[in-house]
Amino acid sequence: MDLLYALGYGALLGLSLTVPPGPMNALISARATRSYREGLLTGLGAMSADLLLGSAVYFLRSSFSLGPDLRYLDAVGSLALLFFAGILLRSGRDPAPPPPVSHRVYLQALAAGITNPFQILWWLTAGLALAYLGGLALLGGLFLAVLAWSTGFPYLISLGSLRSPAFARGTRWASILVILAFSAYFAYLAVVA
Repeated sequence: MDLLYALGYGALLGLSLTVPPGPMNALISARATRSYREGLLTGLGAMSADLLLGSAVYFLRSSFSLGPDLRYLDAVGSLALLFFAGILLRSGRDPAPPPPVSHRVYLQALAAGITNPFQILWWLTAGLALAYLGGLALLGGLFLAVLAWSTGFPYLISLGSLRSPAFARGTRWASILVILAFSAYFAYLAVVA
C-alpha cells in the first residue's frame, strides 16, 4: 500500500473513531467549557487511551478473538460513564470551581477512554482490521487525525463558551445528558446480554 494512501486512509479511520458524538466527545465538551486547557488535557487523555488500545491490538493482533459475551465490558463501561457524569455534575454546581490539577484531568480522561466500550469495541473490530491491513502507516495516519481532533475540538468549544455563557451551559448540560444516555445504554446491553 502506498505510504500517502495509507496515511490518508488511516486519517479517515481516525476521524471515524473521534468525530461521532459519544461519551468521550461529551466529556471533552464539558471540560472545554471551563477552559481550553482542561478540554485539551481531556482530549489528550482520550488520545492516550486510543494509543494504548491501538498498541495492544497491533502488537497482540494474532491473539485476539471476540467472544460472544461482552456484558462485563458493557457493565464496567456503564459504571465508569456514570462516575464521570457525577464528576461533571459536581463540578458544575461549584460557584467558582478551583483550577483543575492537570494530571487529574488527564488521568480521568485516560481512565474514561480505556473503559469506554465504544472505544474498546472500535479497536477490537475496525482497529484490528486496520492492524492486519496496513500496519504502522495506517496507524500513523489514524493518530494524526486523532491528534488534530483532540486539540481542535476543545478549542472550538472553549471559544464558543468564552463568547456565550449560554453556549457553555448548554454544552455542559448536553454533554452530561449524552454521557448518562450512553451509561444507560451500556447498562441495558449488560442486562439484556
